[in-house]
Amino acid sequence: MVRVHGKGKKERLVPISLRGFEWIAFYIGKIRPMFPFIGSGKSLFLANNGKRYVPGKLSDIASQYVKLAGFDQTGTCHLFRHNTATTMLDNGADLRHVQEILGHASILTTQLCTHVSRKKLTQVYNDTHPSAQGGSGLF
Repeated sequence: MVRVHGKGKKERLVPISLRGFEWIAFYIGKIRPMFPFIGSGKSLFLANNGKRYVPGKLSDIASQYVKLAGFDQTGTCHLFRHNTATTMLDNGADLRHVQEILGHASILTTQLCTHVSRKKLTQVYNDTHPSAQGGSGLF
């Protein structure tokens, strides 16, 4: 688990994969010590100047890489975040669990930011709708 501080000074614990943990351990051990700054505080990720990232900076950096890859898309970090949440739902995650990971106070916000994929919609229909079950669909 990793402690995340989100908008509105909300704090939550979210799971992290072993691979993610290994990358963070590498960063803490090898990269972050190169950028110490008295004002960096407890922030995990620091900019090249040793200070905390300002809000929106990581999204700007990700957007630059997305554009370099030939895509014309804005709001990259939110796109990654929402796409990950949608993929989790498509793979069987409960909406309430995704809500907790995203740190949404309302389940409605989670529903708005996740997209129902055609693949998942078709699968749910085929698995649950009476007429897709081979019956007549009547009583």
